[in-house]
Amino acid sequence: MSKGKFLVEAHKSYDASKFYNYSDAVNILLKNKRSKINETIEISLNLGIDPRHADQMVRGTVNLPNGSGKEIKVAVFAKDKNADDAKKEGADFVGTEDLVQKIQDGFLDFDRVIASPDMMGTVSKIAKILGPKGLMPNPKMGTVTPNVGEAVKLVKSGQVQFKAEKNGIVQAGIAKSSFDAKNIIENINTFVDTIKKSKPSGAKGTFIKKISLSSTMGVSVNCEIN
Repeated sequence: MSKGKFLVEAHKSYDASKFYNYSDAVNILLKNKRSKINETIEISLNLGIDPRHADQMVRGTVNLPNGSGKEIKVAVFAKDKNADDAKKEGADFVGTEDLVQKIQDGFLDFDRVIASPDMMGTVSKIAKILGPKGLMPNPKMGTVTPNVGEAVKLVKSGQVQFKAEKNGIVQAGIAKSSFDAKNIIENINTFVDTIKKSKPSGAKGTFIKKISLSSTMGVSVNCEIN
């Protein structure tokens, strides 16, 4: 079945104007998932904030109880014991000046960058490369830390980063279509609870205005806001 016909049939299986609880929304996505593709289940939250103001920024990390299902490649700037700990926990690339040179030469085959505090002077040499791609290590995101091994472990176990976009929307992949419904719902609850706890001091009125779930090649379902 072509993608067009597939989506037409999928849209017939639910009411796009209705708001569903998480369980029903997940079941709609799983009922209409592609059989040969392990799609990403994504969550999108429209927040009542203006991220252009520093006191209304929403960003951070969340440790999903069942992981995200995505394999994250991690580059680590560390030396000595920190480097050994990073390798032990499964870091894909570990280095210092050599890794800086590799990135300056065009290497960017990684999804997350972690650094020990003593390496930030070295990392600053490639800030103009990492920054625009959202890869620059940041203490607030837990990617600048003296406990490099633990940070790598969390990322590899399914830690997800989130950051509000200019329009106040937070989006993240929180599961795969191969997950069972129970695990997806647990991940949704954990993600939404984390966003609620991240409400900035400058946010006024309704914080979470809308929640929707979607799959990579499937439909988008509006969810009730508990």
